[in-house]
Amino acid sequence: MGDRKRLRYGMVGGGLGAFIGAVHRRAIALEETADLVAACFSSREEKNKETGEFYGIAQDRLYSSYEEMAKAESAREDGIDFVSIVTPNATHYEVAKTFLEAGIHVACEKPLCFTIEQGEELEQIAKEKHLMFAVTYTYTGYAMVKLAKELVAAGEIGNIVNVNAEYLQDWLIDEIGGGNQTTTKMSVWRTDPAKSGISNCVGDIGTHIEDTVAYITGMHPKKVAAVLDNYGMDLDLNANILVEYDNGVHGVYSCSQVCAGHLNGLVVRIFGSEGSIEWVQEEPDYLKVTKKGQPDQIYHRGTGYITGMAAERNHIPSGHPEGLTFAFANIYHGFMKDVLECVNGHCPEKNGDYPTVSDGVAGVKFIHAVVDSSKNASVWTEV
Repeated sequence: MGDRKRLRYGMVGGGLGAFIGAVHRRAIALEETADLVAACFSSREEKNKETGEFYGIAQDRLYSSYEEMAKAESAREDGIDFVSIVTPNATHYEVAKTFLEAGIHVACEKPLCFTIEQGEELEQIAKEKHLMFAVTYTYTGYAMVKLAKELVAAGEIGNIVNVNAEYLQDWLIDEIGGGNQTTTKMSVWRTDPAKSGISNCVGDIGTHIEDTVAYITGMHPKKVAAVLDNYGMDLDLNANILVEYDNGVHGVYSCSQVCAGHLNGLVVRIFGSEGSIEWVQEEPDYLKVTKKGQPDQIYHRGTGYITGMAAERNHIPSGHPEGLTFAFANIYHGFMKDVLECVNGHCPEKNGDYPTVSDGVAGVKFIHAVVDSSKNASVWTEV
């Protein structure tokens, strides 16, 4: 028998109407190498059944709990190769641990978990069992972010001297003052500590800044000084963060969900001794590169002068915008490639080009350091 060419996967969470679960399914489908064969879409029986029927899941592989699913699938000869976890934050740790202990590879939404100890435990289990573990920090999947990484590594902007990054949204602006004037299903759990953990804004979008900057530059925060604003809510809606990296370089992060007029405004600016790079998420097919004393250059995705990973993970011709689903697909591409090698008995020693459980742990450490700093008069706090 030759090597397998396709994977089987399961999903926990992501019932019909759930935004992020649908994004994951579409991204995996884009890669055309994995089939959804098992699931526990919802703890609500009717919703679970409805979603299972919609996606054609066999009745005996539509489970009422993730525990039942992990146990049953690990015992089947045709069991799932990996699980995609798309539940709210509070359940990530327990679900991921259950599937890892069952010997099943894991892809999990961020943040990875609530505590540093939980994250390190998941990292250790994955390592001991030689299991692949992806954490879906979306923005590292964009082709032009990959180009930015390669240009920085090649020394195109010299030595990095400063970082400035922001992620601004306005969808929780009506929560200022704790009024809950336009409460939505998502805002209810995002601003609830029992469901989101110790942070809302930083945990939800601030960690995307941290991970994207780390991916492009290779620099990780060593310590932070932060101010969080709750505006009468239990968790933060706004954050301003000073960062010192492990190489002594400094940066500034700003993330907010109360900035009127901003929808999904992730912007990353890397400044070097010889130039700068700027990437704007809402215009993801372009990368602005400025060399010292020269006019701005705008790189376009999909063109002939784009090489390396950015060219390899290009899906459609230039001028046809790629977006969120394609970025997710690029993350799943590297993860599923590694999983397939494991399934075929050639487990890679090094993970492919995707965020791993180690990146997830780094995100949890970042969240805790930021929250601790803000609680202690914004003193510099080790990450």
